[in-house]
Amino acid sequence: MLRRLIISAALIGTLFATTAAYAEQFAQVGDYEIHYSAVNSSFLTPEVAQANNLQRSANRGLVNVSVRERQEDGSTRPVNASVQGHVSGLTGAQESLSFRTVHDGDATYHLAPFTMREDESMRFELSVRYDRNAAPEPVNFIQRFYIDR
Repeated sequence: MLRRLIISAALIGTLFATTAAYAEQFAQVGDYEIHYSAVNSSFLTPEVAQANNLQRSANRGLVNVSVRERQEDGSTRPVNASVQGHVSGLTGAQESLSFRTVHDGDATYHLAPFTMREDESMRFELSVRYDRNAAPEPVNFIQRFYIDR
């Protein structure tokens, strides 16, 4: 149990540090913040990748989406969401993203692996449903990756 807690804390630390590198990448929709980032999976430690069943590879990336609701006191709380989407490169070939949810304490992450293409801008088109009574919110961004060989 302690090992799982340490590994989960390492995953959160890795994702937080990586997300911080892309400071303030989020969409504000009313009282909700949809935070998003995409990173090379080789940034994960082998232990974190194995514990969370994630593949580390020079050409594999990981999309991270989290939704937070702003409270009256200015703080935020995590919101469980449904995330769907795809990623495409310049050639237009689309890869569907299969998101899974990771809960850890007061943090909730929605993670999906994808195949990176070297030195190519990749377009992420996501649909995030954080309120079952509202339509999903589109979140789109473009990011370029460099594969370290």
